[in-house]
Amino acid sequence: MLSKEVIKDIILDNERFILSEVKNIVPRRHIFEPESKIKKVKILYGTRRSGKTFILYDIFKRNKDKSLYIDFEDERLFGVGIEDLQRIKDAFFELKPELINKSDIIFCFDEIQNVNGWERFVRRVVERENIDVWVAGSSSKITPRYINTSLRGRGWSIPVYPFSFEEYLTATGLSLKDLLYGKGKSLLLKSLDAYLRFGGYPEVVLSANDFTRKKILDEYMRAMILRDLIENFQIKNITLFNNLQEALFTSLASKYSSSSFYKQFRGKFPFSKTLLFKYYNYFIESLLLYEVRLFTQSPYKRRRNPPKIYLVDIGLSLPRTNDKLGRALENLVYLDLRRHGYEIYYYGGEGECDFVGYDTKGKFYAIQVAWELTEKNQERELSGLIEACKRFRLKRGYIITRDQDSIHKEDGIVINIVSYIHWLQALQM
Repeated sequence: MLSKEVIKDIILDNERFILSEVKNIVPRRHIFEPESKIKKVKILYGTRRSGKTFILYDIFKRNKDKSLYIDFEDERLFGVGIEDLQRIKDAFFELKPELINKSDIIFCFDEIQNVNGWERFVRRVVERENIDVWVAGSSSKITPRYINTSLRGRGWSIPVYPFSFEEYLTATGLSLKDLLYGKGKSLLLKSLDAYLRFGGYPEVVLSANDFTRKKILDEYMRAMILRDLIENFQIKNITLFNNLQEALFTSLASKYSSSSFYKQFRGKFPFSKTLLFKYYNYFIESLLLYEVRLFTQSPYKRRRNPPKIYLVDIGLSLPRTNDKLGRALENLVYLDLRRHGYEIYYYGGEGECDFVGYDTKGKFYAIQVAWELTEKNQERELSGLIEACKRFRLKRGYIITRDQDSIHKEDGIVINIVSYIHWLQALQM
């Protein structure tokens, strides 16, 4: 059992560190909170190193006189149990007795999954004591799939991704709206190219050179693969796991088929289809990658057709080479649509369209992504998009490119060919 004196030291150490050492926090977008009158535990979830801790730091700094911050990866809290959470709360109010009976107290708990049974404690203090609780963690155990049952509808899950391109610009001292035209545009494109190579993990963005960025990303991959997959899911067939990892992380913005994988590798080392599907689902649960399914009214057809694979961060793709920038741009557009709450599928007929679905206003959209429209690819890109627009009776479709802006009209359909930067600006409106 933790002594209150140790707990108080931890509370005060955290307060001093956050207020004096944590500076220049990049404001995060898309952290959507419930209405103040709705009592919910706010749950920040996402991969390691995506910035969840700094969101908690920011909340603490903005509410420093009425907030508690605890990091449950602090070695002084090793072995902490649910019974210690009440002692932490008591110690906080002993340090700040003027806050007793106040209704706007904020508790920030980092890496909360390290405390077994934490859900019961936070549910009680939110419901009965009107304390505003924010929790964060990197484990799949606090994702919506698992947390809804334990919190019994009292959770408000908030996904946290690595920096978006706009957050990347802010972190590097730039602004999208100030650089859209004139000489600033070339700087924006240079920044976009760098982002598409190394992604948006905050530590990577703030690193000084490419060597350091590559090294950090390699370390991230090893840590995430080891802790969040191999250890968490107790992976035994390492050969299967390694080959599947390579197949998925080289499939950026491409279709992946477990059946094709099985046919390719079944004679090279022992594994079953069941184990393959299980390992694949572990990767999805890890939050490292996402799948986009074919748009169809039939759930059977949706599951039978191969998904397209997108990564939580472009920097995790393998290999990190310039020849994958077109697929990296498609991955970036996918993440932007996801951040904004769009429903996302791909269309497949005679041709293909990268993204179709409903936006947050219930309006259907069709989007194609191409690094650049050329004589070689223009017919393919246009035909797939126009086919999708006809299928869904749309009068307008979009092709997002690195740096092209024009209008194409065909068969009564208007195709907006738009640069990613201008599309992103319109998306923010």
